[in-house]
Amino acid sequence: MLRIENLSFMVDEEGTDKEIIRDLSLTLEDNKFIAVTGPNGGGKSTLARLIAGIEKPTSGKIWFNDTDITDMSVTERAKLGISFAFQTPVRFKGLQVLDLIRLASGKRNMPAADACLYLSEVGLCARDYINREINASLSGGELKRIEIASVLARSTPLTIFDEPEAGIDLWSFQNLIQVFGRMRETIQGTIMIISHQERILNIADEIIVLANGTVTRRGTKEILPELLKEGAAAAVCDRFE
Repeated sequence: MLRIENLSFMVDEEGTDKEIIRDLSLTLEDNKFIAVTGPNGGGKSTLARLIAGIEKPTSGKIWFNDTDITDMSVTERAKLGISFAFQTPVRFKGLQVLDLIRLASGKRNMPAADACLYLSEVGLCARDYINREINASLSGGELKRIEIASVLARSTPLTIFDEPEAGIDLWSFQNLIQVFGRMRETIQGTIMIISHQERILNIADEIIVLANGTVTRRGTKEILPELLKEGAAAAVCDRFE
């Protein structure tokens, strides 16, 4: 479904080119729960942003369902069925939660009761949030869960989460694990999660380790103990700051 060929991404860092993604080739199969992990600075979030179209590669190609999407915009990729949840969710002043979920689902007339079901999925009391404005009055954890609810409403063939556990409390994270488990069962598509959390890696169909901008290891969760032992995913942890 998603095929990446010889992808590279460079940035200018104080007048010097720095390669973040290095000639990376990767294929993600349909209907898989895939966790991407590895050391900080290894290129994980950059890879996610390249797939979503937020960043443009220096070289290489990205194919989605046999369509070359390398030069497509974020909007064009979204229309093809790619969803992206930011590590730090965006605030939309003047937009209510109900409006966001309706926009995400493509159902402008979605009943409020249906939208409330998605909020309940992420552990929010729907009546307290459905008419709230997505602004500074919401905490980072609340924004994170609202964004995940909107992604659930979209239910696309490819959903990408960039460190979904960032900024949420332990109870919310435990609930989040259950949400991902249900997504795996109900959404006919691929879920790709950038994460250091061992509990997320443990429910993945496949783990991909990214370091120095390239894939250094991939396999089922059976490789997780070895990764932890070797320190190949040294940032993997199961605690909250």
